[in-house]
Amino acid sequence: MLSRDARHLTLKQVGLDGQQRITSSTVLLIGAGGIGCAAAMYLASSGVGHLKINDFDTIDETNLSRQVLYTPADLGKFKAEVAAARLRMLNPNIQVTAITERLQNDTLVSEVETTDVILDGCDNFATRFQVNEACVQARRRLISGSAIRLEGQLAVFGPTFETTPCYHCLYAEADESMGNCTGNGVLSPIPGVIGTLMAVEALKYFIDIKSDTSKLHIYDAGTLEFQTIKIKKRKHCPTCGLIGKA
Repeated sequence: MLSRDARHLTLKQVGLDGQQRITSSTVLLIGAGGIGCAAAMYLASSGVGHLKINDFDTIDETNLSRQVLYTPADLGKFKAEVAAARLRMLNPNIQVTAITERLQNDTLVSEVETTDVILDGCDNFATRFQVNEACVQARRRLISGSAIRLEGQLAVFGPTFETTPCYHCLYAEADESMGNCTGNGVLSPIPGVIGTLMAVEALKYFIDIKSDTSKLHIYDAGTLEFQTIKIKKRKHCPTCGLIGKA
């Protein structure tokens, strides 16, 4: 009888060894919105051993058009708890942990240190900078994604930062004026596109397929095109600038 992993096992880039690495991995997902829902579904269905879902927000009706793990019956419930329950149904063989408080300071660092890959799909710069700092400190792979209007962005950082940039090299200041989907809108499937790509990048890391950690990929749904921008490591970056200089 074929297992649910059959297509991975026959894929030469994965095989038995690669699937075992996926199964033994831990992923921390920051944000269980449209991006996080899509990423979590594919990571769970791919057999990632332990998914930690962090979101302290509750579900409201405006979420339902793009946050595909939730239904009208879930309104008012914690996103992380509902997402965790749905993911356990999707794949009963994995462990899923719901974290419903805001992760910051030592608690955030502790969660990052016990994780192999961090996926950041949250909707504010303050959290993104904190997550980035924790990933630099713990030397962890960070996959960052965002979506707004008809555009999505994806970048991969770490786990070593001696010669490669971090998220703070890309955005020097917490520029909230860049906006979010609440005030600017977003086409419903676009967070799903970015979340799916983030899941791909996580799986690539587990099976040793290299990713360029010095590029920002911008998806334009209007033209169906990707633009790639080189990210330069900032010499005096306050987060990663001193890595390797001690």
